[in-house]
Amino acid sequence: MSTLAHTMMTAARAADSGLAGPGELDRYPYAEASVADRVGSPAWEGADPDLGRVGRRAAGSRGRGLHGQLVQQLGQMIVSGDLGADRPLVPEEIGQRFEVSRTVVRESLRVLEAKGLVSARPNVGTRVRPVSDWNLLDPDIIEWRAFGPQRDDQRRELSELRWTIEPLAARLAAGHGRDDVQQRLADMVEIMSHAMGQGDVLTFSRADAEFHSLLIQVAGNRMLEHLSGIVSAALQVSGGPVTGCDRPNETSLAQHSRIVDALATGDGAAAEAAMRQLLTVHPEVERVVPAPREH
Repeated sequence: MSTLAHTMMTAARAADSGLAGPGELDRYPYAEASVADRVGSPAWEGADPDLGRVGRRAAGSRGRGLHGQLVQQLGQMIVSGDLGADRPLVPEEIGQRFEVSRTVVRESLRVLEAKGLVSARPNVGTRVRPVSDWNLLDPDIIEWRAFGPQRDDQRRELSELRWTIEPLAARLAAGHGRDDVQQRLADMVEIMSHAMGQGDVLTFSRADAEFHSLLIQVAGNRMLEHLSGIVSAALQVSGGPVTGCDRPNETSLAQHSRIVDALATGDGAAAEAAMRQLLTVHPEVERVVPAPREH
């Protein structure tokens, strides 16, 4: 095993990642009541009663500070519909509800505004914006949707987006042969192989995400490069508790290897075909796109 593979596998085992493990797919406590049932309810009804203080929200915070945890909590409540469109968000009420300072509330609302979830206007205050205004390509919103009531739609949409982005990226990457990139991609495949042999799903998922992100970054298209974060987010939520490759297997690993071989020879068509085959390994992708035809 290479030094890189050993280091990555050791780090993955030791890390307290905060990613969902088996059986933790529905780790976010979204209320199941319909939006109609919530009409007229006080602003914070429907939220988990045990979340009176943001600090208690450690399970989903991934080690973030109070600011990050409040962004996480409010973002989930907006995306789930617990805080519906045009709902006013009063900073003083938020501060009291979550026992945080006005500074933390103000900074958190600015982050949510940048994501398109809320708007702040003079003499109007801060209000929740409709879904049509959200930045649906933001990695946090992707995650919140994927583990909330809209999970099925989000995963389908992510699958369709990946099917559009990644085969093209693989074809383009074949024309940018760089030895360092080729080695890095080969290292990721090696790590995935060792992780699969040891049943280490977490390490497999991290190497898988690194592989796909790197492939997009070396495609030579800066617009595609900006989408690499979206693909990484999709890999974490699209198929299973941890990764899009929810059940690592020999077929998936073989397609990753085929992509590396195609890139090494500059064969864009083969790289694209291998990526399409890889995406059809996952059942949720097969529901929305046909398997590639054999010529």
